[in-house]
Amino acid sequence: MSKVWFVTGATRGIGAEIAKAALAAGNKVVATGRRPETVAKALGTSASLLVRPLDVTNEDQVKAAVQAAVQQFGRIDVLVNNAGYGQLGVVEETSLQAIRAEFETNVLGLIAVTQAILPIMRKQRSGRVFNISSVAGLASVFGGAIYAASKFAVEGLSQGLAEELAAFGVRLTVVSPGFFRTDFLDSSSVKYADKPVIKEYAEKMAEFRAFHDNRSHAQAGDPVKLGKVLLHLAELDNPPVSFIAGSDAVQWATGTLENRLKLIADWKDLSASSDGDWEADKKPLAS
Repeated sequence: MSKVWFVTGATRGIGAEIAKAALAAGNKVVATGRRPETVAKALGTSASLLVRPLDVTNEDQVKAAVQAAVQQFGRIDVLVNNAGYGQLGVVEETSLQAIRAEFETNVLGLIAVTQAILPIMRKQRSGRVFNISSVAGLASVFGGAIYAASKFAVEGLSQGLAEELAAFGVRLTVVSPGFFRTDFLDSSSVKYADKPVIKEYAEKMAEFRAFHDNRSHAQAGDPVKLGKVLLHLAELDNPPVSFIAGSDAVQWATGTLENRLKLIADWKDLSASSDGDWEADKKPLAS
């Protein structure tokens, strides 16, 4: 049975490939993006495709896109929250304006779209939500703190939201990709710190940027294959709440968890020392 997919950030990269995979499988797709003409160019024309303009930070556009989807196809079965970008660079060199913009898109925009679509899924008593996060949402590194903070927020939101929705037959999976071969790391997408360079950070930041520049359009992950993975996950009765995408992401996640477990073990005695000795504090009742 075909489903109606609603995909944000479908202009290019992962979002476009997810939309293409859903269409190829016989589904109906509402593909959205800030530049709808670019979305239409990437996906072509089809009676099963509705292209709508959507800046996820614009609440009026969010509501209009969701209304158009229901008017055209009558329902929404799968939501893919893919819209987002990377704000890289050290925290001290990044303006609060740039940081707010990152969270407005990656976190609040995702929430706005989700809030607009959940009443439809709750009424249907069915639905799938895919929140596209990142391995940066599992562990942060020098130069990636702000982007990671936004994705940590998506990870935490998704885990709690999955429990809220389960009673209505709506399943949520937060997808944490590693490096995928998209435009994510080139100058048309990624943003770097916008304040003057601080010399104490300069050498390490140059290494960080060179590492990512050298991998732009040479990443291991294939967005076409990721689109097919999401199609598979959308058909499962009990999909995972958290899904790691890409072999590099699996390695990253495994190392992160191993390091976290070691830290817990190394410091467990000091951690436990903060417990109160409530039994010793009890005073005998007066006779």
